Amino acid sequence: MTQEDYERRMERAGQTAAEAGLAGLVVTPGPDLTWLCGYQPPAVTERLTALVIAPGQRSRLLVPVLERPDAEHSIGSGAMEVSGWSDGSDPYAEIAKWIEPQGRYGVSDATWAMHLLGLQRSLPGSAYAALTEVLPMLRAVKDAHEVARLAAAGAAADATYEKILGVRFAGRRESEVAADLSRLLIEHGHSQVDFTVVGSGPNGANPHHEAGERVIEDGDMVVLDFGGLKDGYGSDTTRTVHVGEPGAEERKVHDIVREAQQAAFEAVRPGVACQDIDRVARRVIKAAGYGEYFIHRTGHGIGVTTHEPPYMVEGEHLPLVPGMCFSIEPGIYLPGRFGVRIEDIVTCTDTGGRRLNETAREMAVVR
Repeated sequence: MTQEDYERRMERAGQTAAEAGLAGLVVTPGPDLTWLCGYQPPAVTERLTALVIAPGQRSRLLVPVLERPDAEHSIGSGAMEVSGWSDGSDPYAEIAKWIEPQGRYGVSDATWAMHLLGLQRSLPGSAYAALTEVLPMLRAVKDAHEVARLAAAGAAADATYEKILGVRFAGRRESEVAADLSRLLIEHGHSQVDFTVVGSGPNGANPHHEAGERVIEDGDMVVLDFGGLKDGYGSDTTRTVHVGEPGAEERKVHDIVREAQQAAFEAVRPGVACQDIDRVARRVIKAAGYGEYFIHRTGHGIGVTTHEPPYMVEGEHLPLVPGMCFSIEPGIYLPGRFGVRIEDIVTCTDTGGRRLNETAREMAVVR
């Protein structure tokens, strides 16, 4: 990324804000700030850091004065005005100089309540709305550089899965297999591991089960869901394996989920509403008699965070656009017995979908 790339992002964000009827954006530390201007504070503290973007104006970044040197040396610093505020002064009065007194602004979802309330005290006539609500597409459509980063993260997660198939499952705790997944993700280039779900046997029926001390047994179905950040972009994949030879119902349920995942992938194309991807997957599972056991949305966006808009869920009418990247992850969860989930990251192209995870979706048998 170059200074010009960040300048284009901030300019586009300002234009998009204007089109949404906003006076601008107020962005505090978090993924939106890093994505927009390339600056990531050395630590997120109670001291206010905020980027103000307004249509047709030079973007402005307010930082604690002790962090100003870092901000001025960030990649995107030349594309904005950087100002510092000192302890003992009022940062909200400073930033209020850049904000229209009666303006309505989009504010980053991660903004602390104390900072938003401080702004409202300084400018009681101003109004604010969460970026996810007013600009859900801000980071949703990735450029070629971002898709390449996501593909590389997906390939690293795939390599992790291929390696985990060779470890022993039976007789080991879920937490031990989760530690193997974390280690392998780091070995394959991840700088951050966000989650390592290892749900064995009945624990697999809990979609967000935290790997615990349960000892994995021969005959268990095991849900493996793992991911994190590599070079600033996310990975997230799920495969369900079986310890020893699976039974007939286990194979049947796995095949249904695989069929639903494939059908949803084949439905990806520009103009299709996000909710329709969910509907396609859900239709397959419902027709097989397991509709009540598919208990979550079909997918979520991914980028500089592992969960972000758009969401593949009923009621989400946003159309798919080339460059959108998101998960497709239907599942069936039988309480007290086992669960199955299969997940790939997919990007929408001009002609359909492209998977960013390529490992086999058939059930793997592990030892």
